[in-house]
Parts: sequence; structure tokens; C-alpha cells
Amino acid sequence: MKRREFLRLAASTPLFTAAPQVLADMGQFSPDWRTFELAYEVDFSTLPGPGRLWLPLPSNAGDFQRVLALSWQGGPTRSALHWEPTYEAPIFAAEWLSGESNRKVTVIAQVATRDREMSPPSKVLRDANEAALYLQATEHMPLDGIVAETAAKIVKGKKTADTKAHAIYEWVVDNTFREPTTRGCGLGNIKFMLESGNLGGKCADINSLFVGLARAVGIPAREMYGVRVAESKQFKPLGKAGDISKAQHCRAEYFSPRHGWVAVDPADVRKVVLESKLPLTDPQVIALRKRLFGYWEMNWVGFNSARDFQLTPKASGALPYLMYPYAEFGDVRLDGRDPVASRFKLSSREITRQA
Repeated sequence: MKRREFLRLAASTPLFTAAPQVLADMGQFSPDWRTFELAYEVDFSTLPGPGRLWLPLPSNAGDFQRVLALSWQGGPTRSALHWEPTYEAPIFAAEWLSGESNRKVTVIAQVATRDREMSPPSKVLRDANEAALYLQATEHMPLDGIVAETAAKIVKGKKTADTKAHAIYEWVVDNTFREPTTRGCGLGNIKFMLESGNLGGKCADINSLFVGLARAVGIPAREMYGVRVAESKQFKPLGKAGDISKAQHCRAEYFSPRHGWVAVDPADVRKVVLESKLPLTDPQVIALRKRLFGYWEMNWVGFNSARDFQLTPKASGALPYLMYPYAEFGDVRLDGRDPVASRFKLSSREITRQA
């Protein structure tokens, strides 16, 4: 989402956008687009002291995701939409003073999505300057030492960004595994994963490993943090509708001079292997593995690509990412991986287009 688009939405947020208007706006989209309404319901009634809340919001992305409306009801006077300047992450933030009432807030986003395919190759190589930010190391994603050594071995003999990225993707699928006991989506501490030899984890671990290895060999790459919003046409474990408070999912993409940003998701291959109880050699998994290099099923809504960053407004410390609601009340940190303890619910419903 560009800053000017975000400011336009911010200016229209005091009241909910009426559903008929949203559906009318969808007239500009082709039939392959779907529209979803995401609703955060936050209740801090049992937390009387001063506190602050940050919610990740959907953003415009490529030609596969468009934000139609953002709005909220309730909450304190100090509630606003914010724009994180480095990663361009849209955030809803609220601050309560001690003794202040109105500790319930509902935030709603309407988003249009369509399945994402790899763009056709361009005759003119694309400028990678726009992707320079995504060549940098971060706290949980160093690019030297064992990360650089592992990446160099994986891409040995490969000449192009696309062949290198594909080799890294295949290596990650072959060598990682989904660890169901990992809390939330994991932290994506790739140096620890490689040094320990334990390549188990969840999406933020497995897909961050792809991103870090790609960056280590000079390929811009990034995670995209978001949430599943509907059932999957591919495999049941790859979808969720209704109450999606625990349906957060991190994906990955890399920058190709020939194709632009390319979608990948090795973590979902590993999710299907575990939860559908299928081996990597199963024909269905082989087909999925091939498809998820260059494809995202957009029964999912993306929030941001912010990594090891400071929230806006600034929190007490940096976060590895913002995919879950996050709140601070005194010394209490509510990181959103437990929606009951964090006192929030996130739900999704598909808005049916009118003929």
C-alpha cells in the first residue's frame, strides 16, 4: 500500500464503510477477485491500568490484493491508523490512560484478493533498486557465518537469481519439517536453526530460512505476514474461515530480474506433509511443491513485510514481526499468539458479489 493510499483510507475511517458501497466498488474487479471482511474484536475491560494496542492491518500488494476500507468503533480517543515508515506497514494503534473506560474496540477491514501467479518473463530486466531493503541482515536473520556458508553450498553452479532461488526453495522443502509444538508461527531465528541442526518449526521459521538464504547470495527476498481467511481449494490444512484468531500464516517471496516479485511457500508444503500425513513422494505433494514455487492461493490476506523493527508509535522494544495483535499494559505484554489471554478475536467472512 502506498502512503498516499493509506492516508486516503485513514481520512475516511471514523465510520464504517457501508457494505453496499464496498460491493459497488468491486465493479472494477474481474470475476476472479474475492472480497473478505476481517474484524478484530478487542476487549481490555479487565485491564484497568494504562495500556497500548497495536494491530496489523492489510495492505495493498501487487496485482493480487486491494484494501477497500478500514474502519473502527469504540476504543479510546487516542486511536488512529499509523504508517510504519521503513517497511510501509499499516497499523491500528490505541492508547488508554489509567482509569479510562471504553476498553472495547472493533476494527474492520474489507479486502479484495485473487490468486497470485508468477508474472511472465520480461524482455527487459527489472530494476532491483526497489528491493534493496530486502538484502539487509536483521537481528534474527544474519547473512554471514553459517547462513552464508549454507547458502553458497546450495546455489553452487547456479547462474541466475531464479535458478538460485529455486535451488534454495527445494533445499528448504527437503531439509526442514513442521514442528507442531512450536508456539504460534515461530520466531524465524535462522542462525539458531542452522547452528543447532534443528530445522523444525512453523511458517515464520521455514519461510524465513528461505528468505535469509536467498539474501545471503544476493537475491532480495522477504517474508509477508498475514492470515488465512477462507477454506483452501488445495488441501484442508491450508485454509481457515470464520474464527481465524489462530490462522496467522507467514509467506515468502523473492525478487527476480525476469519476473519481478515471485511468490513461494515451502512452509505450506511441509504443513501438508505433516497434517495430511502424506510423504514428500506422494504425487499430490509433488504437485503442490511444484506449484508453490511461483503461486499463492489468495484465501489469505497479507499484512506487511516488517522484520525485526520498532512499532509505530514506538513500543517498549523491537518485535521480530507484526503478524499478531500486540499490547502492553504496564509490565504485561500480550503478544497475540494466545487470543484468549490477549483478549481478542479475529474473524473473517466472504462478501458475496451481487450480479
